[in-house]
Amino acid sequence: MTDYAKNSVKDNPLGTAPLIPLIAKFAIPSIISMLVGAAYNVTDQIFIGHVVGMLGNAATNVAFPTVTLTTGISMLFGMGTASNFSINQGAGRIEEARKYVHTGLTGVMIAGILVGLLVYFFRSPIIVLCGADPAGNVYPYAMAYLSITAFGLPFQMFAHTSSMIIRADGKPTYSMLCTVSGAILNVFLDWLFMYPFGMGIRGAAFATVLAQMLSFTLAVLYYPRFRAFPLSIKELGISVPHLLNSMAAGIPNFCNHMLMMVTSIVLNNMLATYGALSVYGADIPLAVSGVAQKTSMIMVSFAVGIAQGCQPIWGFNLGAKKYDRVKGAYWRAFAAAFAVGVIFFAALQLFPRQIISIFGTGSDLYFEFAEKYLKIFMMLVFFQNIQPITVNYFSSTGNHRQGLIVSLSRQGLFLIPLLVILPKFFGINGILAASPISDAMAFVLSVSMVLVSFRKFKENE
Repeated sequence: MTDYAKNSVKDNPLGTAPLIPLIAKFAIPSIISMLVGAAYNVTDQIFIGHVVGMLGNAATNVAFPTVTLTTGISMLFGMGTASNFSINQGAGRIEEARKYVHTGLTGVMIAGILVGLLVYFFRSPIIVLCGADPAGNVYPYAMAYLSITAFGLPFQMFAHTSSMIIRADGKPTYSMLCTVSGAILNVFLDWLFMYPFGMGIRGAAFATVLAQMLSFTLAVLYYPRFRAFPLSIKELGISVPHLLNSMAAGIPNFCNHMLMMVTSIVLNNMLATYGALSVYGADIPLAVSGVAQKTSMIMVSFAVGIAQGCQPIWGFNLGAKKYDRVKGAYWRAFAAAFAVGVIFFAALQLFPRQIISIFGTGSDLYFEFAEKYLKIFMMLVFFQNIQPITVNYFSSTGNHRQGLIVSLSRQGLFLIPLLVILPKFFGINGILAASPISDAMAFVLSVSMVLVSFRKFKENE
Protein backbone atom coordinates (compact mmCIF):
# COMPACT_ATOMS: atom_id res chain seq x y z
CA MET A 1 0.00 0.00 0.00
CA THR A 2 1.48 3.42 -0.94
CA ASP A 3 1.87 6.24 1.62
CA TYR A 4 -0.91 8.10 -0.21
CA ALA A 5 -3.22 5.12 0.08
CA LYS A 6 -2.37 4.63 3.78
CA ASN A 7 -3.10 8.26 4.57
CA SER A 8 -6.35 8.23 2.59
CA VAL A 9 -7.56 5.22 4.62
CA LYS A 10 -6.44 6.59 7.98
CA ASP A 11 -7.91 10.07 7.49
CA ASN A 12 -11.13 9.07 5.73
CA PRO A 13 -14.17 10.06 7.86
CA LEU A 14 -15.97 6.91 6.70
CA GLY A 15 -13.79 5.00 9.15
CA THR A 16 -13.59 7.52 12.00
CA ALA A 17 -16.62 9.85 12.17
CA PRO A 18 -19.51 9.15 14.62
CA LEU A 19 -21.99 6.85 12.90
CA ILE A 20 -25.28 8.71 13.29
CA PRO A 21 -24.02 12.05 11.88
CA LEU A 22 -22.09 10.14 9.20
CA ILE A 23 -25.15 8.13 8.15
CA ALA A 24 -27.22 11.32 8.13
CA LYS A 25 -24.64 13.07 5.95
CA PHE A 26 -24.78 10.35 3.31
CA ALA A 27 -28.35 9.12 3.74
CA ILE A 28 -30.28 12.41 3.75
CA PRO A 29 -29.11 13.47 0.27
CA SER A 30 -29.68 9.90 -0.89
CA ILE A 31 -33.22 9.87 0.57
CA ILE A 32 -33.98 13.17 -1.10
CA SER A 33 -32.62 11.80 -4.38
CA MET A 34 -34.80 8.69 -4.09
CA LEU A 35 -37.87 10.71 -3.12
CA VAL A 36 -37.37 13.08 -5.99
CA GLY A 37 -36.76 10.12 -8.29
CA ALA A 38 -40.07 8.69 -7.14
CA ALA A 39 -41.59 12.08 -7.96
CA TYR A 40 -40.97 11.31 -11.67
CA ASN A 41 -43.60 8.60 -11.43
CA VAL A 42 -45.83 10.09 -8.72
CA THR A 43 -46.09 13.45 -10.49
CA ASP A 44 -46.98 11.77 -13.77
CA GLN A 45 -49.62 9.72 -11.95
CA ILE A 46 -51.17 12.77 -10.29
CA PHE A 47 -51.30 14.89 -13.45
CA ILE A 48 -52.48 11.97 -15.58
CA GLY A 49 -55.13 11.05 -13.00
CA HIS A 50 -56.57 14.55 -13.04
CA VAL A 51 -56.21 15.26 -16.76
CA VAL A 52 -56.74 11.85 -18.39
CA GLY A 53 -58.55 10.02 -15.59
CA MET A 54 -58.68 6.44 -14.33
CA LEU A 55 -57.66 4.93 -17.68
CA GLY A 56 -54.53 7.06 -17.67
CA ASN A 57 -53.62 5.74 -14.22
CA ALA A 58 -54.16 2.19 -15.43
CA ALA A 59 -51.99 2.87 -18.51
CA THR A 60 -49.00 4.11 -16.53
CA ASN A 61 -49.36 1.08 -14.27
CA VAL A 62 -49.14 -1.18 -17.31
CA ALA A 63 -46.03 0.67 -18.54
CA PHE A 64 -44.41 0.79 -15.09
CA PRO A 65 -42.60 -2.61 -15.24
CA THR A 66 -40.22 -1.10 -17.82
CA VAL A 67 -39.19 1.52 -15.26
CA THR A 68 -38.55 -1.25 -12.74
CA LEU A 69 -36.48 -3.11 -15.35
CA THR A 70 -34.24 -0.14 -16.13
CA THR A 71 -33.85 0.73 -12.44
CA GLY A 72 -32.73 -2.84 -11.78
CA ILE A 73 -30.14 -2.75 -14.56
CA SER A 74 -28.91 0.63 -13.32
CA MET A 75 -28.41 -0.83 -9.85
CA LEU A 76 -26.68 -3.87 -11.34
CA PHE A 77 -23.96 -1.55 -12.62
CA GLY A 78 -24.22 1.26 -10.08
CA MET A 79 -24.43 -0.69 -6.83
CA GLY A 80 -21.79 -3.16 -7.97
CA THR A 81 -19.42 -0.44 -9.12
CA ALA A 82 -19.93 1.74 -6.04
CA SER A 83 -19.50 -1.21 -3.66
CA ASN A 84 -16.25 -2.40 -5.25
CA PHE A 85 -15.01 1.17 -5.53
CA SER A 86 -15.62 1.75 -1.78
CA ILE A 87 -14.12 -1.59 -0.68
CA ASN A 88 -10.97 -1.10 -2.78
CA GLN A 89 -10.62 2.51 -1.73
CA GLY A 90 -10.95 1.48 1.93
CA ALA A 91 -8.25 -1.15 1.41
CA GLY A 92 -5.98 1.36 -0.36
CA ARG A 93 -6.20 -0.33 -3.81
CA ILE A 94 -6.66 2.88 -5.79
CA GLU A 95 -5.91 1.52 -9.27
CA GLU A 96 -8.43 -1.27 -8.78
CA ALA A 97 -11.03 1.27 -7.69
CA ARG A 98 -10.36 3.30 -10.85
CA LYS A 99 -10.87 0.26 -13.11
CA TYR A 100 -14.22 -0.49 -11.50
CA VAL A 101 -15.50 3.03 -12.17
CA HIS A 102 -14.42 3.05 -15.83
CA THR A 103 -15.93 -0.39 -16.43
CA GLY A 104 -19.23 0.44 -14.70
CA LEU A 105 -19.78 3.64 -16.68
CA THR A 106 -19.03 1.97 -19.99
CA GLY A 107 -21.29 -0.97 -19.20
CA VAL A 108 -24.33 1.10 -18.26
CA MET A 109 -24.00 3.25 -21.39
CA ILE A 110 -24.08 0.19 -23.64
CA ALA A 111 -26.90 -1.45 -21.66
CA GLY A 112 -28.99 1.73 -21.70
CA ILE A 113 -28.94 2.04 -25.48
CA LEU A 114 -29.83 -1.63 -25.96
CA VAL A 115 -32.71 -1.54 -23.47
CA GLY A 116 -34.15 1.66 -24.93
CA LEU A 117 -34.19 0.15 -28.44
CA LEU A 118 -35.72 -3.15 -27.27
CA VAL A 119 -38.49 -1.45 -25.30
CA TYR A 120 -39.38 0.81 -28.23
CA PHE A 121 -39.52 -1.87 -30.89
CA PHE A 122 -41.32 -4.41 -28.69
CA ARG A 123 -43.57 -1.98 -26.82
CA SER A 124 -46.83 -3.58 -27.98
CA PRO A 125 -46.10 -7.14 -26.74
CA ILE A 126 -44.61 -5.65 -23.57
CA ILE A 127 -47.83 -3.78 -22.84
CA VAL A 128 -49.95 -6.87 -23.49
CA LEU A 129 -47.67 -8.95 -21.27
CA CYS A 130 -48.09 -6.37 -18.49
CA GLY A 131 -51.85 -6.81 -18.38
CA ALA A 132 -53.44 -4.61 -21.06
CA ASP A 133 -56.00 -6.09 -23.44
CA PRO A 134 -55.19 -5.03 -27.06
CA ALA A 135 -58.92 -4.50 -27.61
CA GLY A 136 -59.43 -2.78 -24.24
CA ASN A 137 -59.60 0.83 -23.11
CA VAL A 138 -56.17 0.97 -21.45
CA TYR A 139 -54.03 -0.26 -24.37
CA PRO A 140 -53.94 2.92 -26.56
CA TYR A 141 -52.99 5.12 -23.61
CA ALA A 142 -50.20 2.74 -22.59
CA MET A 143 -48.87 2.61 -26.16
CA ALA A 144 -48.79 6.40 -26.41
CA TYR A 145 -46.93 6.71 -23.11
CA LEU A 146 -44.34 3.97 -23.65
CA SER A 147 -43.62 4.99 -27.26
CA ILE A 148 -42.13 8.23 -25.94
CA THR A 149 -40.64 7.24 -22.58
CA ALA A 150 -38.59 4.46 -24.23
CA PHE A 151 -36.26 7.17 -25.62
CA GLY A 152 -35.47 8.42 -22.12
CA LEU A 153 -34.45 5.06 -20.68
CA PRO A 154 -30.71 5.29 -21.61
CA PHE A 155 -30.47 8.73 -19.96
CA GLN A 156 -32.32 7.52 -16.87
CA MET A 157 -30.08 4.47 -16.49
CA PHE A 158 -26.81 6.41 -16.81
CA ALA A 159 -27.97 9.10 -14.37
CA HIS A 160 -29.14 6.52 -11.81
CA THR A 161 -25.90 4.54 -11.96
CA SER A 162 -23.88 7.74 -11.74
CA SER A 163 -25.76 8.90 -8.64
CA MET A 164 -24.48 5.84 -6.75
CA ILE A 165 -20.89 6.27 -7.98
CA ILE A 166 -20.87 10.00 -7.20
CA ARG A 167 -22.23 9.31 -3.70
CA ALA A 168 -19.51 6.73 -3.10
CA ASP A 169 -16.97 9.34 -4.21
CA GLY A 170 -17.98 11.40 -1.17
CA LYS A 171 -20.32 13.86 -2.93
CA PRO A 172 -23.85 12.90 -1.80
CA THR A 173 -25.12 16.45 -2.25
CA TYR A 174 -24.12 16.60 -5.91
CA SER A 175 -25.61 13.14 -6.40
CA MET A 176 -28.85 14.50 -4.98
CA LEU A 177 -28.67 17.56 -7.24
CA CYS A 178 -28.58 15.38 -10.35
CA THR A 179 -31.89 13.77 -9.41
CA VAL A 180 -33.61 16.78 -7.83
CA SER A 181 -33.00 19.05 -10.80
CA GLY A 182 -34.57 16.54 -13.17
CA ALA A 183 -37.59 16.03 -10.94
CA ILE A 184 -38.24 19.76 -10.57
CA LEU A 185 -38.10 20.15 -14.34
CA ASN A 186 -40.44 17.15 -14.68
CA VAL A 187 -43.09 18.76 -12.46
CA PHE A 188 -42.96 22.02 -14.40
CA LEU A 189 -43.09 20.32 -17.79
CA ASP A 190 -45.95 18.05 -16.69
CA TRP A 191 -48.01 21.13 -15.94
CA LEU A 192 -46.90 22.94 -19.10
CA PHE A 193 -47.49 20.08 -21.53
CA MET A 194 -50.71 18.74 -20.00
CA TYR A 195 -52.56 21.96 -19.15
CA PRO A 196 -51.58 24.94 -21.40
CA PHE A 197 -50.49 22.70 -24.30
CA GLY A 198 -53.22 20.08 -23.80
CA MET A 199 -50.96 17.17 -24.81
CA GLY A 200 -52.56 14.62 -22.47
CA ILE A 201 -50.63 11.49 -21.59
CA ARG A 202 -48.06 12.23 -24.31
CA GLY A 203 -47.21 15.46 -22.51
CA ALA A 204 -46.41 13.54 -19.34
CA ALA A 205 -44.16 11.22 -21.35
CA PHE A 206 -42.24 14.07 -23.00
CA ALA A 207 -41.81 15.76 -19.60
CA THR A 208 -40.26 12.60 -18.17
CA VAL A 209 -37.77 12.20 -21.02
CA LEU A 210 -36.58 15.81 -20.93
CA ALA A 211 -36.14 15.64 -17.15
CA GLN A 212 -34.06 12.47 -17.48
CA MET A 213 -31.85 14.18 -20.04
CA LEU A 214 -31.12 16.99 -17.58
CA SER A 215 -30.09 14.54 -14.82
CA PHE A 216 -27.87 12.74 -17.35
CA THR A 217 -26.15 15.99 -18.35
CA LEU A 218 -25.37 16.97 -14.75
CA ALA A 219 -23.93 13.51 -14.05
CA VAL A 220 -21.64 13.72 -17.08
CA LEU A 221 -20.39 17.16 -15.97
CA TYR A 222 -19.25 15.72 -12.61
CA TYR A 223 -16.76 13.15 -13.87
CA PRO A 224 -13.96 15.54 -14.94
CA ARG A 225 -13.91 16.62 -11.24
CA PHE A 226 -13.98 13.12 -9.74
CA ARG A 227 -12.64 13.31 -6.17
CA ALA A 228 -10.87 9.99 -5.53
CA PHE A 229 -8.67 10.05 -8.65
CA PRO A 230 -8.61 11.55 -12.15
CA LEU A 231 -11.00 10.02 -14.67
CA SER A 232 -10.46 10.19 -18.40
CA ILE A 233 -12.84 9.47 -21.25
CA LYS A 234 -9.91 7.81 -23.01
CA GLU A 235 -9.78 5.14 -20.30
CA LEU A 236 -13.43 4.17 -20.67
CA GLY A 237 -13.77 0.52 -21.54
CA ILE A 238 -14.75 -2.81 -20.08
CA SER A 239 -12.45 -5.01 -18.04
CA VAL A 240 -14.22 -8.36 -17.96
CA PRO A 241 -12.98 -9.43 -14.48
CA HIS A 242 -14.02 -6.08 -13.00
CA LEU A 243 -17.34 -6.20 -14.82
CA LEU A 244 -18.09 -9.68 -13.46
CA ASN A 245 -17.16 -8.64 -9.92
CA SER A 246 -19.35 -5.55 -10.14
CA MET A 247 -22.26 -7.55 -11.47
CA ALA A 248 -21.79 -10.10 -8.68
CA ALA A 249 -22.09 -7.26 -6.14
CA GLY A 250 -25.04 -5.68 -7.94
CA ILE A 251 -26.92 -8.88 -8.76
CA PRO A 252 -29.01 -8.96 -5.54
CA ASN A 253 -30.44 -5.49 -6.22
CA PHE A 254 -30.87 -6.38 -9.90
CA CYS A 255 -32.73 -9.60 -9.08
CA ASN A 256 -34.86 -7.76 -6.57
CA HIS A 257 -35.98 -5.29 -9.24
CA MET A 258 -36.46 -8.01 -11.82
CA LEU A 259 -38.72 -9.82 -9.38
CA MET A 260 -40.54 -6.55 -8.73
CA MET A 261 -41.12 -6.33 -12.47
CA VAL A 262 -42.35 -9.92 -12.68
CA THR A 263 -44.52 -9.35 -9.61
CA SER A 264 -46.07 -6.28 -11.24
CA ILE A 265 -46.85 -8.30 -14.36
CA VAL A 266 -48.34 -11.20 -12.38
CA LEU A 267 -50.27 -8.82 -10.12
CA ASN A 268 -51.69 -6.87 -13.07
CA ASN A 269 -52.83 -10.02 -14.83
CA MET A 270 -54.36 -11.47 -11.64
CA LEU A 271 -56.16 -8.20 -10.90
CA ALA A 272 -57.50 -7.96 -14.44
CA THR A 273 -58.62 -11.61 -14.44
CA TYR A 274 -60.25 -11.76 -11.02
CA GLY A 275 -61.39 -8.14 -11.15
CA ALA A 276 -63.43 -8.98 -14.24
CA LEU A 277 -65.14 -11.69 -12.19
CA SER A 278 -66.03 -9.22 -9.41
CA VAL A 279 -68.22 -6.13 -9.19
CA TYR A 280 -65.16 -3.92 -9.78
CA GLY A 281 -64.34 -5.01 -13.35
CA ALA A 282 -60.83 -5.21 -14.84
CA ASP A 283 -59.97 -1.48 -15.17
CA ILE A 284 -60.57 -0.37 -11.55
CA PRO A 285 -58.13 -2.86 -9.94
CA LEU A 286 -55.44 -1.98 -12.52
CA ALA A 287 -55.85 1.75 -11.86
CA VAL A 288 -55.84 1.33 -8.08
CA SER A 289 -52.77 -0.92 -8.15
CA GLY A 290 -50.89 1.69 -10.17
CA VAL A 291 -51.71 4.43 -7.68
CA ALA A 292 -50.76 2.17 -4.74
CA GLN A 293 -47.40 1.28 -6.32
CA LYS A 294 -46.55 4.94 -6.79
CA THR A 295 -47.61 5.67 -3.21
CA SER A 296 -45.47 2.86 -1.79
CA MET A 297 -42.51 4.18 -3.80
CA ILE A 298 -42.43 7.15 -1.44
CA MET A 299 -41.99 4.88 1.59
CA VAL A 300 -39.50 2.56 -0.10
CA SER A 301 -37.51 5.62 -1.23
CA PHE A 302 -36.69 6.31 2.41
CA ALA A 303 -35.43 2.76 2.96
CA VAL A 304 -33.44 2.59 -0.29
CA GLY A 305 -32.05 6.07 0.36
CA ILE A 306 -30.89 5.06 3.84
CA ALA A 307 -29.38 1.84 2.46
CA GLN A 308 -27.58 3.62 -0.36
CA GLY A 309 -26.32 6.24 2.07
CA CYS A 310 -24.86 3.45 4.24
CA GLN A 311 -23.23 1.67 1.28
CA PRO A 312 -19.92 3.60 1.40
CA ILE A 313 -19.83 3.20 5.20
CA TRP A 314 -20.37 -0.58 5.07
CA GLY A 315 -17.93 -1.11 2.20
CA PHE A 316 -15.14 1.12 3.52
CA ASN A 317 -15.24 -0.23 7.08
CA LEU A 318 -15.37 -3.83 5.90
CA GLY A 319 -12.25 -3.17 3.83
CA ALA A 320 -10.64 -1.53 6.89
CA LYS A 321 -11.78 -4.47 9.11
CA LYS A 322 -13.77 -2.21 11.44
CA TYR A 323 -16.59 -4.67 11.99
CA ASP A 324 -18.26 -2.87 14.90
CA ARG A 325 -18.89 0.11 12.63
CA VAL A 326 -20.39 -2.16 9.98
CA LYS A 327 -22.83 -3.67 12.50
CA GLY A 328 -23.60 -0.32 14.10
CA ALA A 329 -24.46 1.23 10.75
CA TYR A 330 -26.81 -1.66 9.94
CA TRP A 331 -28.83 -1.41 13.16
CA ARG A 332 -29.16 2.35 12.90
CA ALA A 333 -30.35 2.01 9.31
CA PHE A 334 -32.76 -0.74 10.40
CA ALA A 335 -34.30 1.46 13.13
CA ALA A 336 -34.73 4.47 10.85
CA ALA A 337 -36.32 2.46 8.02
CA PHE A 338 -38.68 0.63 10.39
CA ALA A 339 -39.83 3.91 11.97
CA VAL A 340 -40.63 5.37 8.55
CA GLY A 341 -42.62 2.23 7.72
CA VAL A 342 -44.72 2.54 10.87
CA ILE A 343 -45.59 6.15 10.05
CA PHE A 344 -46.54 5.16 6.51
CA PHE A 345 -48.68 2.28 7.83
CA ALA A 346 -50.61 4.65 10.10
CA ALA A 347 -51.29 7.05 7.24
CA LEU A 348 -52.61 4.27 4.97
CA GLN A 349 -54.89 2.88 7.67
CA LEU A 350 -56.28 6.22 8.80
CA PHE A 351 -56.48 8.24 5.57
CA PRO A 352 -56.82 5.82 2.61
CA ARG A 353 -59.50 7.81 0.76
CA GLN A 354 -57.66 11.11 1.14
CA ILE A 355 -54.45 9.53 -0.19
CA ILE A 356 -56.14 7.94 -3.19
CA SER A 357 -57.97 11.22 -3.98
CA ILE A 358 -54.64 12.95 -4.61
CA PHE A 359 -54.35 10.92 -7.82
CA GLY A 360 -57.70 11.96 -9.34
CA THR A 361 -61.35 11.10 -9.11
CA GLY A 362 -63.34 7.96 -9.83
CA SER A 363 -66.59 6.14 -9.21
CA ASP A 364 -67.83 4.95 -5.81
CA LEU A 365 -66.64 1.44 -6.70
CA TYR A 366 -63.21 2.82 -7.53
CA PHE A 367 -62.83 4.43 -4.11
CA GLU A 368 -64.32 1.41 -2.36
CA PHE A 369 -61.73 -0.93 -3.87
CA ALA A 370 -58.93 1.61 -3.37
CA GLU A 371 -59.57 1.88 0.37
CA LYS A 372 -59.75 -1.89 0.66
CA TYR A 373 -56.51 -2.30 -1.31
CA LEU A 374 -54.51 0.17 0.78
CA LYS A 375 -55.74 -1.24 4.09
CA ILE A 376 -55.23 -4.95 3.32
CA PHE A 377 -52.61 -5.30 0.58
CA MET A 378 -50.31 -2.79 2.32
CA MET A 379 -51.10 -3.83 5.90
CA LEU A 380 -47.53 -4.79 6.88
CA VAL A 381 -45.62 -2.21 4.84
CA PHE A 382 -43.31 -1.45 7.79
CA PHE A 383 -41.70 -4.88 7.20
CA GLN A 384 -41.05 -4.06 3.54
CA ASN A 385 -38.48 -1.39 4.43
CA ILE A 386 -36.13 -3.92 6.01
CA GLN A 387 -35.54 -5.83 2.77
CA PRO A 388 -33.71 -3.06 0.84
CA ILE A 389 -31.62 -2.28 3.94
CA THR A 390 -30.57 -5.92 4.21
CA VAL A 391 -30.01 -6.48 0.49
CA ASN A 392 -27.76 -3.42 0.28
CA TYR A 393 -25.93 -4.45 3.45
CA PHE A 394 -25.05 -7.85 2.00
CA SER A 395 -24.13 -6.37 -1.40
CA SER A 396 -21.92 -3.71 0.16
CA THR A 397 -20.04 -6.23 2.30
CA GLY A 398 -19.38 -8.72 -0.49
CA ASN A 399 -21.92 -11.33 0.70
CA HIS A 400 -23.47 -11.70 -2.73
CA ARG A 401 -25.17 -15.06 -2.15
CA GLN A 402 -26.93 -13.88 1.02
CA GLY A 403 -27.96 -10.66 -0.70
CA LEU A 404 -29.39 -12.64 -3.59
CA ILE A 405 -31.42 -14.87 -1.27
CA VAL A 406 -32.91 -11.88 0.56
CA SER A 407 -33.64 -10.06 -2.70
CA LEU A 408 -35.47 -13.12 -4.05
CA SER A 409 -37.42 -13.81 -0.88
CA ARG A 410 -40.38 -11.46 -0.75
CA GLN A 411 -41.41 -11.47 -4.40
CA GLY A 412 -39.99 -14.75 -5.70
CA LEU A 413 -40.27 -17.17 -2.80
CA PHE A 414 -43.45 -15.83 -1.21
CA LEU A 415 -45.50 -13.18 -3.04
CA ILE A 416 -45.71 -14.52 -6.58
CA PRO A 417 -46.76 -18.05 -5.50
CA LEU A 418 -49.35 -16.57 -3.13
CA LEU A 419 -50.72 -14.29 -5.88
CA VAL A 420 -51.31 -17.36 -8.03
CA ILE A 421 -52.64 -19.71 -5.32
CA LEU A 422 -54.81 -17.60 -2.98
CA PRO A 423 -57.18 -16.10 -5.63
CA LYS A 424 -58.20 -19.62 -6.63
CA PHE A 425 -59.81 -19.98 -3.20
CA PHE A 426 -60.66 -16.40 -2.19
CA GLY A 427 -61.01 -14.51 -5.48
CA ILE A 428 -59.75 -10.94 -5.58
CA ASN A 429 -59.55 -10.87 -1.76
CA GLY A 430 -56.86 -13.57 -2.00
CA ILE A 431 -54.75 -11.17 -4.06
CA LEU A 432 -55.01 -8.55 -1.33
CA ALA A 433 -54.02 -11.01 1.43
CA ALA A 434 -50.93 -12.23 -0.43
CA SER A 435 -48.86 -9.12 0.28
CA PRO A 436 -48.94 -8.92 4.10
CA ILE A 437 -48.25 -12.66 4.41
CA SER A 438 -45.17 -12.39 2.18
CA ASP A 439 -43.98 -9.24 4.00
CA ALA A 440 -43.94 -11.04 7.36
CA MET A 441 -42.13 -14.10 6.01
CA ALA A 442 -39.47 -12.04 4.19
CA PHE A 443 -38.84 -9.95 7.32
CA VAL A 444 -38.11 -13.01 9.47
CA LEU A 445 -35.74 -14.41 6.85
CA SER A 446 -33.84 -11.11 6.43
CA VAL A 447 -33.19 -10.54 10.12
CA SER A 448 -32.16 -14.16 10.67
CA MET A 449 -29.55 -14.01 7.91
CA VAL A 450 -28.09 -10.74 9.19
CA LEU A 451 -27.64 -12.19 12.68
CA VAL A 452 -25.76 -15.14 11.18
CA SER A 453 -23.44 -12.79 9.28
CA PHE A 454 -22.70 -10.82 12.45
CA ARG A 455 -21.56 -14.01 14.18
CA LYS A 456 -18.99 -14.46 11.41
CA PHE A 457 -17.57 -11.01 12.23
CA LYS A 458 -16.87 -12.24 15.75
CA GLU A 459 -14.98 -15.21 14.34
CA ASN A 460 -12.89 -12.90 12.13
CA GLU A 461 -12.10 -10.67 15.09
